[in-house]
Amino acid sequence: MKIKMKAKTKKILVLSVMVVLLVTTGVLNFVLNDKLTGSANNAGNNVNSPTVTQTFFAAARSDRDATRESEFLWLDAIVKSEASSESAKTEAEAQKMMLIKRMEKENALETTIKGKGFEDAIVTIGDGVISVVVGKAELSGAEANQIQAAVVSEMACDPNDVKVIAYV
Repeated sequence: MKIKMKAKTKKILVLSVMVVLLVTTGVLNFVLNDKLTGSANNAGNNVNSPTVTQTFFAAARSDRDATRESEFLWLDAIVKSEASSESAKTEAEAQKMMLIKRMEKENALETTIKGKGFEDAIVTIGDGVISVVVGKAELSGAEANQIQAAVVSEMACDPNDVKVIAYV
């Protein structure tokens, strides 16, 4: 049994879901930041504690996943909307495929970087820039070059488009 909804009702439903996701992201961010602050204060303000690093990477992944989820919901709403033109639907499908490919490449790069002996890493692929945050207090030039070479090899991009950042 298929229930037919009006376009206005669908839009309201999609926007409501997006608001719920946004609020959830905010709450998670607040809770994780509270744990981060509490852990730092309990450790005598030791910002280099492993808990702080793990919380940073967990929060970054959570924020990235929540953003991607809302992007997918938005694109799905365009595809499913009767009011959307065929070109808009085609473009939305293409953007979904691009996001999926980015996600796969980000995961592959994170795994590769961790496999090279780094504690943790988060990769974000944007338009024209690839950011890599690595769980290490300081990176030597050789380590940064090693990460950059792995990204350039996987992405077939210009080395100047890769930003490597140490975080602990």
